[in-house]
Amino acid sequence: MIENIGTAFLLTFLAGLATAIGGGIAFVVKPDNLKALSIGLGFSAGVMIFLSLTEIIPAAAETLTQYFPHSHDWLVYASFIIGIIIALLIDYFLPDHIDQDEVLHPDDPCLHRHKIKKAGLFTAIAICVHNFPEGMATFLSTTQSLQLGASVAIAIAIHNIPEGIAVAMPIYHITGKKRYAMLYASLSGLTEPLGAFIGLFLLKLLFPQMIVGFLLAAVAGIMIYISFDTLLPLAKEYGNWHLSMIGIVTGMLFIWLSLLLV
Repeated sequence: MIENIGTAFLLTFLAGLATAIGGGIAFVVKPDNLKALSIGLGFSAGVMIFLSLTEIIPAAAETLTQYFPHSHDWLVYASFIIGIIIALLIDYFLPDHIDQDEVLHPDDPCLHRHKIKKAGLFTAIAICVHNFPEGMATFLSTTQSLQLGASVAIAIAIHNIPEGIAVAMPIYHITGKKRYAMLYASLSGLTEPLGAFIGLFLLKLLFPQMIVGFLLAAVAGIMIYISFDTLLPLAKEYGNWHLSMIGIVTGMLFIWLSLLLV
């Protein structure tokens, strides 16, 4: 029998909305501050890379070990590659003529705005995908144990704060409007309750933890691709490499500390 359904949905919803806190933090930065944008983008990349390699991939391997004790490593590896391919396809099919415009109009301010807008939207897509299996994990954990579910929800909420920054900073920079930054940051976390809703049905139809294992590994691939293909190049371009490194290291240390405190 499934227990704690109402509490499970509530914890998942609150953990997802923590991205709005990150969106609020981004408001203290002026939209024309390119150095702050560079540090912020590096911070976002540092968070994504650290989480992918130290938390998400090990969690996927641990989950899949229960069902595939002799082949889980290969399944994680394959799912990670699938995630990268998905990110490549998203990048390929997004309408984008940046390369041609860069050659013809290297100082065009519209090009500058387009690149930052793309970074914000692409990051929001990745975080939405990332948050979906996290919502499932929070919901499923709470149905097993309230204490376990609360611990998972707190950890995910802390993780979602820098993710909200990752979404809000580019959107705020390009629009100058706080409400848009807060809206995108908040919406990026609302896929977690959707993951919880799907998890409720998977509890009766499939082995949900097995599905979560595959999803987590694929999400790690998506996050790694976005970090190296989008966030880090922009962080370097709109500041300098030293500012980017400050952001990367700060992001890694921040998320590491959050893991130690929960």
